[in-house]
Amino acid sequence: MTAAGSISRDITDDTRHPVLHGLLSRPYPAVMGVLNVTPDSFSDGGQFITPDQALAQARRMIAEGADIIDVGAESTRPYGSQPVSHDEEMRRLKPVLAAVVALGTPVSIDSMKSSIVAWALGSGAAIANDVWGLQRDPDMARVVAAHNAPVIVMHNRDKPDAALDIMRDIAAFFERSLEIAAKAGIPAGHVVLDPGIGFGKTQEQSMIALARLDELQKFGLPVLVGASRKRFISTVVPSEPKERLGGSLAAHLIAARGGARIIRTHDVADTVQALRVAQAIDSRT
Repeated sequence: MTAAGSISRDITDDTRHPVLHGLLSRPYPAVMGVLNVTPDSFSDGGQFITPDQALAQARRMIAEGADIIDVGAESTRPYGSQPVSHDEEMRRLKPVLAAVVALGTPVSIDSMKSSIVAWALGSGAAIANDVWGLQRDPDMARVVAAHNAPVIVMHNRDKPDAALDIMRDIAAFFERSLEIAAKAGIPAGHVVLDPGIGFGKTQEQSMIALARLDELQKFGLPVLVGASRKRFISTVVPSEPKERLGGSLAAHLIAARGGARIIRTHDVADTVQALRVAQAIDSRT
């Protein structure tokens, strides 16, 4: 039996982390709103860089139906982003995180640094979101386990390889991540899988991952998809990031059909409406 199979086989509602249990108990996917307190994120860099702007955007997304607010202070876009030091990431987060947590909606911390994740979880964030799937920072899994927090494990690669069977690569990556999680003492019921649309993939591979998303159900774990405004959309219909709402909604509805239980988006109101209407229609078949 694979590591994935051995880790996931006993997942039940009783063993799911309480935060995840609440998010996954509805008939439609939960919606995660993106809050980038960065100057260089690919779609909204600089828009929410001040504490007042960030808090106003968090309030807006919650009013629009966001179930989670994903706060990030370092751009993780796969092209053109600059590494950010621990001190700079903290400088951006400190005036924002506690105020967003105080709004009462679960907050996830989107960071590649275990030191930042440790501080954020200790400051009230509920979920760790690691775009390197516990495989880049050697202390990340220990920090997550020590805080008894759910973790989003995202597939990533240093660079795309068009020759790969991308679904096989994603599956192998997740098996390694789940082994790391298990060794650190992270229960399987605390893990969410993210295929990493747009990260370490060609545009074609991103679309393949969406089309074949149901193959990830073999892990028995909830899947998150974030296709919002991603560049693959412009390979179908040429467009700038803020012109990709239609493509984002199409990708996210397909992801929901493929089993995604959390959708990460910049456009909360439109995404909530699309997912709930699609579920209402499907319930009548």
